[in-house]
Amino acid sequence: MPLFFVLSGIISISGVVNAEEIIFKCTRTEHNYTEDYELKVVSADARRGIRGKIFVDGRDLSQTSNDDVRQEIKSVSISNDKVIFLIDTYFSPEQFEGNSYGAGSVIALTTISRSSGLLKRVETIHGGFLGSSMGEGTKIYTEKCSL
Repeated sequence: MPLFFVLSGIISISGVVNAEEIIFKCTRTEHNYTEDYELKVVSADARRGIRGKIFVDGRDLSQTSNDDVRQEIKSVSISNDKVIFLIDTYFSPEQFEGNSYGAGSVIALTTISRSSGLLKRVETIHGGFLGSSMGEGTKIYTEKCSL
């Protein structure tokens, strides 16, 4: 929860534009793998009761919840110079390829510079299959996006 309060402070300082929508074309490259995708960010508008939303290739990430995975868009902000969003994801205990994994979580803070298109994602992984396969702790990823 402290991260959310820090993020709220950043958002209030940056001059938020209300209920804006921005669509980015992004490219993620990892080792020999490259993926292009569309990232649509819709900021929140508290006056109208609209929560911020994130869409990846048309999939509403706030709708990615079932018995095994619960994902929540905690905060979305669009300012004149950057886009910021915070996503919490929780995984139930699971069995995979004969192995048992406990519950896990990923907290992801994403910032996109509107001028350079640089996307920076800071993810903190704790437990679960991802903690076992990728390692627990904080990881930083960068990607390139354009409007």
